[in-house]
Amino acid sequence: MRVGVNKEIKNHEYRVGLTPGAVREYAAHGHEVLVETGAGTGIAADDAAYVAAGARIVPTAQEVFAEAQMIVKVKEPQPSEWVQLREDQILFTYLHLAPDPEQAKGLMASGVTAVAYETVTDRFGGLPLLAPMSEVAGRLSIEAAGAALKAYNGGRGVLLGGVPGVAPARIVVLGGGVVGTHAARMAVGLGAEVTIVDRSIPRLRQLDELFQGRVRTRVSTLEAIEHEISEADAVIGAVLIPGASAPKLVTRAMLGHMKRRAVLVDVAIDQGGCFETSHATTHADPTYEVDGVIHYCVANMPGAVPLTSSHALNNATLPYGLALADKGVAACDDDPGLKAGLNVQGGRIVNEAVAESLR
Repeated sequence: MRVGVNKEIKNHEYRVGLTPGAVREYAAHGHEVLVETGAGTGIAADDAAYVAAGARIVPTAQEVFAEAQMIVKVKEPQPSEWVQLREDQILFTYLHLAPDPEQAKGLMASGVTAVAYETVTDRFGGLPLLAPMSEVAGRLSIEAAGAALKAYNGGRGVLLGGVPGVAPARIVVLGGGVVGTHAARMAVGLGAEVTIVDRSIPRLRQLDELFQGRVRTRVSTLEAIEHEISEADAVIGAVLIPGASAPKLVTRAMLGHMKRRAVLVDVAIDQGGCFETSHATTHADPTYEVDGVIHYCVANMPGAVPLTSSHALNNATLPYGLALADKGVAACDDDPGLKAGLNVQGGRIVNEAVAESLR
């Protein structure tokens, strides 16, 4: 199969769909890999590195889309990209279609078969291709909160870990999954006071054991959320319903009870965000203020650390991508987890959760 990799064009997105090491694996399986010139610049991989791995360098993205039978990307195709897709192609990338009906329409119109990283499952029901970026985003969320809390960025002027004699920042993490766990790990490591809110009591027990009492845990109720965010210096939104739009856990009315110039970091923004006042921002302009509360809602947070992110992502996606390249869409019939990644096929949305969110 001819597998294509184009340079990502989303704002400040430096990751790449295939690293040279991954290209070498595709080549070893007998596949031809086309890489747009400069696609690996963000991870310090020049064209020569890709050629040495077995790729053929092509000068434009248009040529990649025109020649490739499968496109491997990182972020969802932008409007100028989805119009270049066609019926006999497979698209393998993050899509996050639930809050993006225009992209959904574009992909359906193209006829492409689109497999989304974020809805592929493993035999335990986990999300193996979302997990590595969730780990990165969870850790980055605390760095983002710390930066946004600085006075020159409009924040409260609070140091996350405090100093002897001065209280540390209070961090509330909404959601105890992969993002929330890694956010809490970073925040605890910096010396912040951390509370994790989750609706699953068994998960809260696991987290209590994991952190050995170094974090507070609360069952998610309206009362608990309202109380915790009113005391917080920063709130990390880390909730996820696979494939579906994120639930709005913090309403605009609740902002009036928060500390002035506190920070909300919405890691769920790819799925529409879990704060009512969230809208997607970019690394170039990451924050905005609503009712005295700073919002950080960058939709491609891991793109800020592309070297780490690209290798972590490729580690996870490689076996699934090779299966698609080896067998085509038929690979989905052999692997129910990969089939769960099918979002668009034959001009329609085929993932039930995504389809429900788009109705």
